[in-house]
Amino acid sequence: MKIAPLAAPLWLDVSLWSADLANLERDIRRLEPFADSFHLDAADGHYVRNLLFFPDLVARIRQITAKPLHVHLFATRPMDLAPLFLQAGADWLTVPLETGKRVWQVVEWAQNRGCKAGVSLELDTPVELVRGLRRRIQHVVLMGTPSGEKGCALDDRACDRLAEASAHLEGAGVLLLADGGIRRDTVPLLRASGAQGIVPGSLLCGAEDPGETCQWLKSL
Repeated sequence: MKIAPLAAPLWLDVSLWSADLANLERDIRRLEPFADSFHLDAADGHYVRNLLFFPDLVARIRQITAKPLHVHLFATRPMDLAPLFLQAGADWLTVPLETGKRVWQVVEWAQNRGCKAGVSLELDTPVELVRGLRRRIQHVVLMGTPSGEKGCALDDRACDRLAEASAHLEGAGVLLLADGGIRRDTVPLLRASGAQGIVPGSLLCGAEDPGETCQWLKSL
């Protein structure tokens, strides 16, 4: 499926999971000039095995940066945790579509409180489902690797899924983000497939010159 050129620069939702967690404030200040938002994976230990970021830590990060904080909430009961992350300073919330009807409880609750809300889709979830969601959400995160696992290669299905999602969301004003497998050789493919934004981790956090990497990403 051919995708028309995208006019807006690539949105960089920088994942702090790949930052130096022992020097988190240093890395946030180093990356802040290049990030459009910061992506914070949070979990309950059930939906995925890792726990990752927690509300008190998000509250501390909120004191360090004015950039939007995007909490990707991997939880089987997301409404139990969503209020804690909003109180901590989250500007965006994303909930896996796979959590079922609980998604809409969180999305509507968050939007009523001025927080942007969206959904993520695992690799095996049919992409055509996003067509029916386009009027209810601000963003979609398409996973290109298994959730909760770090350092995985981009799945072979990821680009085709992005192209399909882009077609379903055309004209809806919904930001389409690619998450997982973000590498220097995969980003051009993801962008060409319709990604409006990416969730870069080590690509930016580990860059010797994040400014140069950012300039290259924004040129795609």
